[in-house]
Amino acid sequence: MAKTKIPEDIQEQVNNIISRFNKMTFGPKSGIEYIAEFKGDFLYLNRIEKYKPGPIARLKFAGKMNNWKFVIYKYSTCSYDPDEHFFWGVEHVDGTIEGALKAAQAAYPVDYTPPLGNFPEFLKKLKKFKL
Repeated sequence: MAKTKIPEDIQEQVNNIISRFNKMTFGPKSGIEYIAEFKGDFLYLNRIEKYKPGPIARLKFAGKMNNWKFVIYKYSTCSYDPDEHFFWGVEHVDGTIEGALKAAQAAYPVDYTPPLGNFPEFLKKLKKFKL
């Protein structure tokens, strides 16, 4: 059985939405951007940060622009987990590309490593959490 291909006009719309999100969220010349990789009926949402691409989520095209099935990438298992429904940003998942981008940004914030100059402050905040 041949894999369904996402139509080119849908791919173009997706790339336009991602481009607008990148500009609004990161600004020009930030070196950070989301990119789409299309394979069959899947859209792999990756993010380039510090010149390294990394997986964020996989979306399955369900026939309409506002009906994508979202699956988060889990770095703990190095896999896309369709059974994972509890992650930061899940409230943004609404079948749209915009919702997927917002969920991705909440689940995997950009450069969440604290700057060295603020490390003592980061440790103070970290102590408030019971890990």
